[in-house]
Amino acid sequence: MQLPQIQMQSTPAILGIEKSNARLHIQQSHAQMELQQPKATMEMKRLPPKLNIDQTQAWADMNLKSILRRNEEAAAEGNQAWMQYLAKTAQEGSELMKIENGGGAIAAQAKRNGQLPKHEFGLGFIPSPFSVKINYQPGDVQINVQPQKVISSITPQKPVINYQQGSVNYHLKQQNSLQIDFVT
Repeated sequence: MQLPQIQMQSTPAILGIEKSNARLHIQQSHAQMELQQPKATMEMKRLPPKLNIDQTQAWADMNLKSILRRNEEAAAEGNQAWMQYLAKTAQEGSELMKIENGGGAIAAQAKRNGQLPKHEFGLGFIPSPFSVKINYQPGDVQINVQPQKVISSITPQKPVINYQQGSVNYHLKQQNSLQIDFVT
């Protein structure tokens, strides 16, 4: 006995896809920038150095003195000589007052006054060491700088954007089908 049979034959549906890519173009211009740098303000205060050289004593050691100094020294020497003379005369007067005690006061005074004065000699340097006085005061510089801030002006530019939209298209490339046959 033969049984009837069903035969089926199918073909699938095939889809076709067509696409076009999207396009994006961006153009960015440079920003407009303006910069200004003002000069810094600077203030300087200067105290000059001072150098004082006093060579008055060196000139005096070489006997090159001003007339005022010569007069002062002569007055001082005269005063000292007068005081020494007064002291010597007072001492000799006191010795002569006590002549009755003996001791040969007149002979001793004659002997002292009859001798030449002794002069002392020594090694000396003209001018004497350290006779030139030097005084130095260093100077000073004070600097005050105040920097100025940068003045900037920036104008940004907007980007130019071109966009083309992409697309996707679907279509049926092959139709699906189903064939059914009865075979006995």
